[in-house]
Amino acid sequence: MIIRKPTLIAAAFCGVFASSSVLAKITADEAARLGKDLTPIGAEKAANNDGSIPAWDGGITTPPAGYKPGMHHPDPFADDKILFTIDKSNVAEYKDYLSPGQIELFNTYPDTFKMNIYPTRRSASYPQFVYDATKKYATTAELVEGGNGIKNTAVGVPFPIPKDGLEAIWNHLLRFRGLSIERSGGQAAPTASGSYNYVGFDEQLLVEYSSPEATPEKLQESNILFKFKQKVTEPARLAGTALLVHETMDQILTPRQAWTYNSGQRRVRRAPNVAYDAPGTAADSLRTTDDFDMFNGSPNRYNWTLKGKQELYIPYNSYKLHSDKLSYDDILQAGHINPEHVRYEKHRVWVVEANLKEGTRHIYKKRVFYIDEDSWQVHVTDIYDNRDQMYRVAMAHGLNYYEVPTHWSTLEVYHDLNSRRYLAIGLDNQEKMYDFSQSFNDNEFTSSALRREGR
Repeated sequence: MIIRKPTLIAAAFCGVFASSSVLAKITADEAARLGKDLTPIGAEKAANNDGSIPAWDGGITTPPAGYKPGMHHPDPFADDKILFTIDKSNVAEYKDYLSPGQIELFNTYPDTFKMNIYPTRRSASYPQFVYDATKKYATTAELVEGGNGIKNTAVGVPFPIPKDGLEAIWNHLLRFRGLSIERSGGQAAPTASGSYNYVGFDEQLLVEYSSPEATPEKLQESNILFKFKQKVTEPARLAGTALLVHETMDQILTPRQAWTYNSGQRRVRRAPNVAYDAPGTAADSLRTTDDFDMFNGSPNRYNWTLKGKQELYIPYNSYKLHSDKLSYDDILQAGHINPEHVRYEKHRVWVVEANLKEGTRHIYKKRVFYIDEDSWQVHVTDIYDNRDQMYRVAMAHGLNYYEVPTHWSTLEVYHDLNSRRYLAIGLDNQEKMYDFSQSFNDNEFTSSALRREGR
């Protein structure tokens, strides 16, 4: 059952919602639906009632003709035409398919913000071993420590039929993005006039959770989900600054481990504050640490509620925005990125609301996450401040990196409504493309390696 206003989804589809501490694991009969009326990772396979969202047919399974790894990804849907455009003149007509934050963007930038709506292409797909693991562990995966950890699962989507907001956000945290990934890109935070400075990064990611050799027992022993390393490459005053993160599986047993390298001091230091609402790297205070990747880190400061499902216009199949034919000046402008390069489609999303726990601290009092059913990628987030006012709106512009295949964002944009500024992360149009063929080892993700990396 799909609802247009976020309310609880019908128990017939999702099971009975309960608090995370008393959730029952899904049954064998429920798991048997995977690959049948549900996709292998838990989305509804069927089209919606009016056909505007088609049935899932497996997504992209082979790269387009002529594609070679290392290229910016050619658009497999380049011939699609715009169905219609939403702007200030007709936004009320489509409000049921927009988040409150998206509507606020139309209100904030009435003369420039718009959405070009394209045909929906359910392109998300993953390797078969991800599908197999999702089904294998669907009946055993469980939350631990009040939802601040996870066990008895590996490789796949841990909760393909979620019964709780924590389960849904863990699906986002553990969605498949590849195994060993190296990428170069950057970020920019245009001023209200549109001027910006580019900050470049080199990043490496080793995802132990997603390895085909991973097992629940191995993961429990290591207590490591993934390792992430980031180095600033420009501007010169920041170049060499580096960050290392070890993300843990049980964050109560062992919290996130982080280290930073300061190129000026030439020292590696523990960085326990690389979490929650600490400012993001060189982000002009336009995002928090846990905004990165639309949400990361421990969920323990929030109460999580699964509100249901909704049809929503979200950025999707963003190959045009990803193109190496565009310069950063083509994309970045005052207020928001250039809407001419953005593709929106109607998709079904899980709606997950996170409310700050009493007695805990964060600059965000409430966050509402809109999670794509086909990928478990958070595509839109509405963010409220401690006065219950809409504060920020984030959108992830995703595509299928079909050489893997995996659905992941090519650009994340965090809109700050108060300052009328935004932060664009992942600018890679003029950089070398993501390399999913790396074979990193643990020795490359140590504090000593971080020191070498920063020099």
